[in-house]
Amino acid sequence: MTGTGDAAAADASGEGRLRRWRMVLGGEEDGTGCVLGGREAAMDAALSALYGKGGQRGAGLGGSAPRVARWLGDIRTYFPSSVVQIMQRDAIERLGLASLLLEPEMLKAVEPDVHLVGTLLSLNKAMPETTRETARAVVRKVVEQMEKRLASRTRATLTGALDRCARTSRPRHADIDWDRTIRANLKNYLPEYRTVVPERLIGYGRAAQAVKKEVVLCIDQSGSMAASVVYASVFGAVLASMRSLATRLVVFDTAVVDLTDQLADPVDVLFGTQLGGGTDINRALAYCQSKITRPADTVVVLISDLYEGGIRNEMLGRVAAMKASGVEFVTLLALSDEGAPAYDREHAAALAALGAPAFACTPDLFPEVMAAALEKRPLPVP
Repeated sequence: MTGTGDAAAADASGEGRLRRWRMVLGGEEDGTGCVLGGREAAMDAALSALYGKGGQRGAGLGGSAPRVARWLGDIRTYFPSSVVQIMQRDAIERLGLASLLLEPEMLKAVEPDVHLVGTLLSLNKAMPETTRETARAVVRKVVEQMEKRLASRTRATLTGALDRCARTSRPRHADIDWDRTIRANLKNYLPEYRTVVPERLIGYGRAAQAVKKEVVLCIDQSGSMAASVVYASVFGAVLASMRSLATRLVVFDTAVVDLTDQLADPVDVLFGTQLGGGTDINRALAYCQSKITRPADTVVVLISDLYEGGIRNEMLGRVAAMKASGVEFVTLLALSDEGAPAYDREHAAALAALGAPAFACTPDLFPEVMAAALEKRPLPVP
């Protein structure tokens, strides 16, 4: 027993550590003098095919679909899902394997995630019919995972916000908004009793079906915004499912497309987008502005990196006009799990000066951002 334990300890502290360094460094001339075997050798071969010497990627994946399919199967065998997704993304970006995703057999072998969906959407117009149904199945799997993660919390958070928006002057005790009630009755402060006499109560109402807010999601579909387009489409479908909200979804590059009538199925929305191309934010905002009928009850969410190809001053003028009419305007530089993206800082500063700060937002924070916008309170800027 002691000998076995000592051997295991030695392996963990000595030889095992060398093997791990050998896999990190790659290649036979790494200086460790360690030779891999069995499962570790197979893992090393899968890594070398993608991250081999000199940028030539060692054994390579070539352009052979069967070879790539085998490699995809290998990495799913040897690595956890989160690592597989990173390796797939690197293979697509660094080895130019996007075209192979147009083959149904390849799509069945990959680990689906939001970045893969973005790649498929960018290939949408080049996709043959034999691949399209498989691609839709891959996209639907990712969308369903997102909805399962995000939908319940989003509905609960926004339902609460809408309830609080419906104020009443005769609230039940449990529904009294004490902050607003105290502020409204400060003139009734009695110093001798050190208290405020609440002559007028302000409370939270219960949002009825007729009490609606309007939400306009205006989404930049340039290539850099792929993950944001996917998440925004899922959130758009969730918001559209709430009867107390009227939701519109608009995507744009240099043209503007209204996909509101497809919001029942976010997969249809995603395949209605066309990632890539230029950007004309001004034209998109002009369209959104023309659809606003109740400005005081409307939230416009612009999701864009703000690299404007249209008329800058007109774009800023439209934002200023919407805010002056009572619209709550939110600018998200990204709606994704990644950090802050590259964006036009000059335009972001100009929007902030108009009272519309621009910031990146994770999907988990988005319900809180929307709740704050619906209630017209300060946004939870990260």
